[in-house]
Amino acid sequence: MAKARLLIAAGADLTVVVSEAAEDLIALEANQGFRIERRSFRELDVYGMSIVIGATGIDAVDRQIARAAEEYRVPVNIVDRPELSTFIVPSIVDRGPVTVAVSSDGASPVLARRLREKIETLLPANLGRLADFLRSFRSAVKAKIGSFEDRRRFWEEVLDGQIARDVLAGHESRAREAMVSIINRPLSNHNNSPALLGGHVTIVGAGPGDPELLTIKALRALQDADVVIHDRLVGAGILDLARRDAQRIYVGKAMSNHSVPQEGINDLLIAHARAGKRVVRLKGGDPFVFGRGGEELEALRAANVETSIVPGITAATGCAASAGLPLTHRDHASAVTFVTGHGVDGEPDVDWQALAQPRHTAVVYMGLSRAGALAANLIAHGRSPDTPVAIIENGTRKNERVLTGTLSTIPDIVRTARVGAPALIVIGEVAALADAALGHVARAEAQAS
Repeated sequence: MAKARLLIAAGADLTVVVSEAAEDLIALEANQGFRIERRSFRELDVYGMSIVIGATGIDAVDRQIARAAEEYRVPVNIVDRPELSTFIVPSIVDRGPVTVAVSSDGASPVLARRLREKIETLLPANLGRLADFLRSFRSAVKAKIGSFEDRRRFWEEVLDGQIARDVLAGHESRAREAMVSIINRPLSNHNNSPALLGGHVTIVGAGPGDPELLTIKALRALQDADVVIHDRLVGAGILDLARRDAQRIYVGKAMSNHSVPQEGINDLLIAHARAGKRVVRLKGGDPFVFGRGGEELEALRAANVETSIVPGITAATGCAASAGLPLTHRDHASAVTFVTGHGVDGEPDVDWQALAQPRHTAVVYMGLSRAGALAANLIAHGRSPDTPVAIIENGTRKNERVLTGTLSTIPDIVRTARVGAPALIVIGEVAALADAALGHVARAEAQAS
């Protein structure tokens, strides 16, 4: 069935010989108009054909097809039988008119399919539309730019710039307007092609730490970036996914140790974008959840820098899932609130009365240094001292550690277990489920330390 669909898409005049036709094949015949002959295979069936594909799965019949094809000198492929085949059908990724073929030379069709699946996840769904878009401007660009080398540089800049990003994102009208505008510009002084637009910044969420939790869109941005400006909480495994020749700039922040102040980070982003670079601002978790991504977006927009956002799996959802801890649960919690342990002036500005309500999960980011004050405020506003608590250190990473206790024991756990950042504090009835998921290891560790 799959082979029939691909051959029809390629424009083949197709005849299918089959004893009993499946319903999906009959439906395909009705829609596409190819021929199904409901009978057993005959050797003369291969005569005059351009290619033959045998897919019966019956050894004797497949061998008969292969022998007939050899006799009539017709190329033949017997599915998953390279020893009977004279050609191999590769696995393909079809983003028409772009096609990528993957072949193991018949050694392992399953491996080829797996590789195709991986490639398919990396190629944008609108890649074919981008190819058609570029084709529509080929004549105009050739008329404008005479030199082959200059045209090559021009197309590289288009593919690396905002126009291609707009087409891939579905904003083709905007991309077409920009392309027409660029083609109509005077030739630039430094070469024989029109000057293109400036650089671009993508603010990317790197997730909680596990590289496999990076989104496909984030991976594409990393592999396209000329410059990666990253935080302290971004793991080396994620940075390894960036383009090898990309410039990497560390701007990490720790308590009382900001290697680069926020204003300096904003200036870096703007400067590299204005130099025509594709910049990725890589932030742990999600950039819009206690990641100051909103401040950076405001600064970039004020500087008229093209900016896009790629969200990430935030620490709360990623770390909780890794610890087997649901943030909401019909029996234990009907609401969840994300809060930060640090406010603009140090102390967090939160509604303690709301957080102290039962059946309410509070997830505290950056709360280790104020764990005692957090617990005291919640207890003072009515939350029981026996409310379960889970502290997730290095969540989703290989060195993840989960410590459980109660609201009253948070300060002791942080101190005696020497919990370090990055760590997340989950407060509420659901925190006890982490202990259940992990057996008694986490509780014993907290007490023994």
